[in-house]
Amino acid sequence: IRYIFFRFSVFEWVYIKFGKPSSSEYAEYLKKHGGCHFIGEGCRINLGASIVDPCLVSIGNNVVLSDCVLICHDGSVETIYNAFGISVDAVGKIDIRDNVFVGHGAIVLRGVTIGRNAIVAAGSVVTNDVAEGDIVGGVPARPIGKLADFAKKLSDETSTLPWSDLITSRKGGFDAKLEPELMRQRVEYFFGRKN
Repeated sequence: IRYIFFRFSVFEWVYIKFGKPSSSEYAEYLKKHGGCHFIGEGCRINLGASIVDPCLVSIGNNVVLSDCVLICHDGSVETIYNAFGISVDAVGKIDIRDNVFVGHGAIVLRGVTIGRNAIVAAGSVVTNDVAEGDIVGGVPARPIGKLADFAKKLSDETSTLPWSDLITSRKGGFDAKLEPELMRQRVEYFFGRKN
């Protein structure tokens, strides 16, 4: 059914609106119909992601956007006009480079470039550029770590988990075939067996 919906674009909108598209399917939909300046290959975009002024947003390859917000303008210009009678503009591009993760509830503001291999932590407000390989977090977001160090830490942690063999056999961050068994083992590990 998914194939038919995406094969015939007249049905795509119906599936996106009323179906349960995966983040990969939604990224492909936005790539074709979302009006972004550019969306690369291998992206995943949650349905809850909000992209304001998509024509000013460029998204590289292998980018994952959770339920975050990208805002390319500042609506306060109306308030400034009403208060002072002057017309101003506050707009800028958002450029997200390859292999970036933007966490849940994060807000990326106008004029920001997020470098390759970077992570924006959940709930962050990004007002300045993010350097390649950095992890940023907070309000406003600031560097809190390096991706290489975080990868090493998670690798060490993963090797101690009972399901580490499933994780190491997985290609990428998600495998729908492995997910039911992974979730079963995780629930049992964290909460014990079900009654």
